[in-house]
Amino acid sequence: MSTTRKELLITAVLVLVLAVSAYVEDLDDSFMETRGADDIWLIKFYAPWCEFCRKLDPVWHQVGSELRSLGSPVNVGRSDATASKGLAQEFRVKGYPAILMLKKDVKYNYSGPRTKDGILDFANRVSGPLVRSLSSQKLFQHAMSRHDVMIVYVGAKTPLKGNFTSVAEELIVQSYFFSASRDVLPKAVSLPSLPAVVIFKDGIFFTFNEEVDGDLKSWINRERFPNYLKIDSYTLYAMGETGKLVVLALVEKSRCERCQRYKSLLEGMATDYRETYSRFFYFGFMEEHDYINGLTMGDVIVPSFMIVNLTNDGYFLPPVTVETQRHLLDFMDGVLNRSIQAQGGNGVYQRILRFIYDTKTTLQPAFLKAPVLCCCLASIPIALIILFCYLCLKKRPSYDDDDEDVVLLAPSLQKRKKLADKKSD
Repeated sequence: MSTTRKELLITAVLVLVLAVSAYVEDLDDSFMETRGADDIWLIKFYAPWCEFCRKLDPVWHQVGSELRSLGSPVNVGRSDATASKGLAQEFRVKGYPAILMLKKDVKYNYSGPRTKDGILDFANRVSGPLVRSLSSQKLFQHAMSRHDVMIVYVGAKTPLKGNFTSVAEELIVQSYFFSASRDVLPKAVSLPSLPAVVIFKDGIFFTFNEEVDGDLKSWINRERFPNYLKIDSYTLYAMGETGKLVVLALVEKSRCERCQRYKSLLEGMATDYRETYSRFFYFGFMEEHDYINGLTMGDVIVPSFMIVNLTNDGYFLPPVTVETQRHLLDFMDGVLNRSIQAQGGNGVYQRILRFIYDTKTTLQPAFLKAPVLCCCLASIPIALIILFCYLCLKKRPSYDDDDEDVVLLAPSLQKRKKLADKKSD
């Protein structure tokens, strides 16, 4: 390749990088004062030393580029939280990278997967209307084809609609909310009365009943996932907020025969016993096990079954190998009637053990790559502790021999010594 062609290629790459970077603005502590009142911002807070932040950089520029090309009202920015501490404090940033959206002074935190599709879906969901109107059957069917779970208010404007909108403002980061008239719904959907809140998922629908289901927000939060789904660590963590237990099939990414059988067994259970167990359990399979390994503090057996209680970081293991639906039913019933003992938990002792495990798993790969450097780094805090102890001992007061005799004597003996001295005089 000639020198001229190399220069042209380098120039083209630089122009492309600058063009993509132009879609992401760098923000500092003056942002809250200079932004427009109606502006919508998607912001990534990062730290220069954070490896996860650096991995997110190309994804973040892709998000900015795509939102701009789609004509989205969302502005994309990033802020160095170590330099712009005031802005990070305003958004209550506690870890890196943190992704948040600001819309009319309301801050929404994103806790989903750090992928382009996941972040774009979050941006489009939160930036749009809290409750999206479905004005025709065609629009309703289009929404049904795009969403695994649909939360729909049906009827005229009533106090229930106001409550529904308030719930949507809190849960929009997790789910889409819709409104529709009765004639827009499929004819097979029969509602006992209007207004009504209906959840469509798994090919069926559920209608909110305050006497049975309690608080509307709690009911929507419990039912906002499909009954059976592929689960990643972000989804599993979010499921903890529903209060339900999660029955997991831990499988490999490869299509092994036994893994497929476990997935089919669990999916059949979720479908056949929906009415019996849907109030207590979600069902799903996981192909990535880092989160579960951290929960159990060990490498899980794959394929296998377990039940997870995300409200207290507890888990249950089957007493026998699960091979049939009957085995799985006995396992689930044993968890519900408490005949199977829970393991793990979030007590102080378990937290200490989990911290040690997480530290070990984090440092072990680095130690294998650079053992000398890691030993040097590990010796620094030990050396500081030794130095601190040495300085403390060095600063202890010293006494002369005559003074030492006086100090070591008890007060009563000191008095006797003084009397003896007087008599000898």
